[in-house]
Order: sequence, then C-alpha cells, then structure tokens
Amino acid sequence: MGIRYVSYRVVLLITKKLGLLKNKFPTKPKQSTFITLADWKDTKAKFLIESREKLNFPKTPNKKLKEETLRILNGEICFFSYDWKNIGLDYNWITNPDTNYEYDIHLHWTDIPDFKKENGDIKYVWEKSRFAFLLKIIRFDYHFEQDNSEFVFTQIESWIDKNPINQGPNWVCSQEISLRTFNWLYALYFYQNSNALTEERFQKIMYVIYWSLQHVYNHINFSRIAVRNNHAITETLFLAISQNLFPFFNESRKWSEIGTKYFEQEIDYQIYKDGTFLQFSMNYHRVVVQLLTFGIALKEIHNQKFSKVVYDKAYKSVQFLFECMQDENGFLPNYGANDGALFFPLNEYDFRNYKPQLNTLHKLLTNENLIVNDDVYDDENWFLSNIKFENNYVPLKRTYGIFSFDFGGYYLARKQNSFTFIRCGKHKDRPSHADNLHLDVWVKGENVLLDSGSYKYNTSEKNSNYFTGTSGHNTVSLNHASQMLKGSRFIWFYWSQAQKAMWQETENEYVFEGIISAFQYLNPKTIHKRKVTVSKNEELWNVVDEVSFANTDSMQQNWHYNSDKIQFHTIELQNDIESYNSSYYGLKEKGEGISFSFNKNITTQIKYVEE
Repeated sequence: MGIRYVSYRVVLLITKKLGLLKNKFPTKPKQSTFITLADWKDTKAKFLIESREKLNFPKTPNKKLKEETLRILNGEICFFSYDWKNIGLDYNWITNPDTNYEYDIHLHWTDIPDFKKENGDIKYVWEKSRFAFLLKIIRFDYHFEQDNSEFVFTQIESWIDKNPINQGPNWVCSQEISLRTFNWLYALYFYQNSNALTEERFQKIMYVIYWSLQHVYNHINFSRIAVRNNHAITETLFLAISQNLFPFFNESRKWSEIGTKYFEQEIDYQIYKDGTFLQFSMNYHRVVVQLLTFGIALKEIHNQKFSKVVYDKAYKSVQFLFECMQDENGFLPNYGANDGALFFPLNEYDFRNYKPQLNTLHKLLTNENLIVNDDVYDDENWFLSNIKFENNYVPLKRTYGIFSFDFGGYYLARKQNSFTFIRCGKHKDRPSHADNLHLDVWVKGENVLLDSGSYKYNTSEKNSNYFTGTSGHNTVSLNHASQMLKGSRFIWFYWSQAQKAMWQETENEYVFEGIISAFQYLNPKTIHKRKVTVSKNEELWNVVDEVSFANTDSMQQNWHYNSDKIQFHTIELQNDIESYNSSYYGLKEKGEGISFSFNKNITTQIKYVEE
C-alpha cells in the first residue's frame, strides 16, 4: 500500500489512542443561525431542480413508483436496492434490522466499532440514514401530484433529534454524511414552499449540514489516503460544491477550494486513462458515474467547470461501462465488490440495469441520449432539468468486435448474440477480488457463465473467502487456494499481476491470450496462462489453462454457470462443487458449479446449445 498509506495509518492510530482525533469532532457544538428560511428562499443558490411548482418536465405516473412509495410511507425500506424490510415508522435509526443489534448513541463516533461480529454489517444501519428513499417520495409527489412533505421533514427531523452531532454509528462514515446531505437537498429545494418546512426545521437542517461539512473536511485525509476509492470522490465533491450551495457558511470558500482541488485529483487518479476504475468493480464505477453527473451538472448550473480531465474521464467511464453493458436488459457483469449502492435511485428499473445512469451522464457530455427508451429519462429530468448543454463529446454508438482496456485489465468480445468478458489486470491499486483471468459469458442478455458476486462485507470467513476468493470465479485454483493471500477485511497480500494480455483476430475466431503471476505466497515463480478462443460462427468457447512452477499437482478449473444450455467438454476429471450466487448485496442463493481437476494444463470446450 506504500509509505504514504502506512505512515498515515500509524499517525491516525496514535491520535485516536491519545484522544486527539476525538477533539476535532465536538459532540455539543454551539447552536448557530446561518441564514433564515425567508432569506434562503430569496437568495438561494441554484440546484439541480427547482421547486415543485416550477418543474415542468412530463409527469409520467407508473404503478411500481406508487406501490414502492406507499411501502415507504407505511414503514418499509428497500435495503441495498432489492430487499424490502418493514422497520416501522418509529425506527430509532441505530438498530441493525438484520441482527437487531442496537448501537450506543452516546458513544463518540470514533469509539463505534464498524466491523464487529455481534454488531453485524453496519451497512444495514446506514442504509435508511442515507435518505435515498426521499427521492422515491419526491418523484411520487411530482408525478402523482401528491404532497408528502410533512412525512419527509418529519423523517429528517427525527434523524436529527436521534443522532446528535458526531455521536453514534451514523457519524462514522464521511461518505454517508455527504450522501445524506445530497438527498436532503433534493427535499429542501422540491418542498421549499411547503408549510411543512418551518423555520425551526430549516434551522435544524442547516445546523446539521454545517457540522456535516466540518466533519468531512476534518477527516478528508482518511478517505484520500487510507481508503482512496469512491468514498474520497463523494466527500471531496461534497466540499467542492459547498460554496455554490452554502455561501452563508463562513468556511465554504475554503472548503470548496480544497474540495475542488482534491475532487479533480481523485477523478484523475482513480479513473484510469482507458476509463476503467481503480476499485475494479462495476457497481462502484456506476456510483462514480452518478457523482460525476451530480457534480458536473451542479457546477455548470453555476457557470463553472471542473478541469478538463474530469470531463474526459467521465466520458471514458461511460464508454467503458457501455461496452460492458447488455443491450437487452442494461446488465453488466456482477464483477468486483458490489454493496448494492445506488446513491440516487431515480427510476423503477432493476438495480443491475445501468441504462438510466449511463444515459444521463452521456446526455450531459454529448447532448444526445445513449439509450432510445423513454423509460430511462426520469433520471435525466432530476439531474439535468436546469442544464444548458454546452459539452460536445462525440455520442457513443454500439459496435461489435474485440476491445482491450489495458490499464484496467479488461478484454471484451462482442458478437450479435453474445458477449465475452475477461479480466487480466496488473494491479497498481488494491485489488478487490482474487479473480484474475476470470471469464464471464453472456448470450442474448443472459449471464450464462457468471461471477458469484460479493454477498456481505461483514460475514463468516467461509463466505468471505468464497465470494471474494478465486473459487467464486471462473478461473483456476491451486489446491482450492486463492490466487492471493487473504488478509483482514478488504486486504489481499501477494497481488496477482498480469504479464501479458492481448487479443488476436482470425477469419473465424477471436483469440485472447493472457499470462499472470499468481499464488506467489505458495511459490514466487508460479505462472498461470489462459487462452480463450471465441468462435465467430457459433456460441462456442475453447479455454486452455496452463500452470507452471506450482508446488502442487492439485489444480482446479472452476466454472459457475446459470443455464442448462451450457455444455462443458474436457478429458479431465469432473467434480460438482458448491456454487453460490449473490446477485444483490446480502442475498445468497444456491447456484450451479462444476470443477475439472488437472495437472499442469487443461483444455475445455464450452458450448451454448439452443433447445
């Protein structure tokens, strides 16, 4: 992880032990009035949307939006974009509904353990406190001409009353603090003329937003150095827009200047030259796509721009994700860490459908829609309704053939009816899963050879080793071990590294060849070579694996599949294996898996056969 990371971690641990970190985050700061509600209404800065009375995009009520909103109004919350739980209207905001563990709200946030077995996954506590559910209610009120502003502000006020500044689990994560404010802003602007937005409530909200910005600013180096992923992008963006939206906070100019500088640095560093993303995760890359849309649109409303690299990397991101997307359903490979995050849920599509988010950023950058489908445009309405389009990037179009994203390590082959995805990466940043040379295959929008997913971050060692390890992916294991040595939480040691990766095209085939160094903790010389031949004329894949310098003869070629139309042919010994799929965070389902034992090399033919 480097000297910078280690040095910061050591200093952070010392300051935490000595109580110096806690001193930067007061728990009972002095009450202040920054601006009155009346003055804010008169002088408020422009946001992504106007008040509900001024919005004029088409109203398109749909049945699913109504059904899901009514569930929220009756005390249910959708966890991780798929799992509805009835936690009641009197929820205390600090109880994990998965384990019923209740956090101590009196503890300073620095004393809250976020990963502890008896607590369960803290993400279950954070989910409602993210307030993404407000967007569902706001959209329902607009499209169905209803008014649930009292419910919305009652929920916000309840959170404020039950989560004192810098106390309890909901002040642990600066990203969660930032997202909460983003979603509160939608409510403030949409319902600004509602009687439910009283002076008292407005003052409470502004007070918490001010101390939220203070918190994020005072802890920004944690995300920039110790974490450095989408957390850093979210938090630096929060600081970057502070002067645009909160000029009445004395420190907003300072916060904004440093936030803008850091945001531009993080985008430049985290999104590689080919548009791939340092977290090696499709869903976290989509998180960044939405943050880029939010940030670029807001700045442009204020006649400001980030540096050009932000726009270039945003465009490249859309390009890469679009190349990985299935036209039939908008799905991408369930590749890399996936915690169910969708910061701004502005449609009723399946969580794994990326069309609305990619279309919105594409429209912002090119002034043209990427997707020709009216159903995806509600995202666009809630991000871009105030935009005058001035960017002129070339609109993207679907093409076929082979694609190489060498910086990120992704190799794709797209035919009319099938899509092949191969991972072969050289890691300069922390890897997510031990999955080098994983092969994902889609036929007519169906994921027939698939990645097992992520399941949960705080789970049993067995589950963690499976879902993040090599055995949960379509690649080779040695004696059932992973390519890298698992450390604690999100850490891997002995990172696997690509030594060669390339496509070649012949008259009838696309041929990929990749070589990685892996299993270095077992033998530093171990090499895994994989050759994948994709037929142009039929749905047929030929996979040759060769392992050199291994300290074992026990080698396994693992496959996880999702269709009875898939046929495997090899001369090697076949074993049925335990296979589990996690299509959504927190969901674990029995899947279909097969493994072939071999010594040194193996050739396997995989065929998709129509009934």
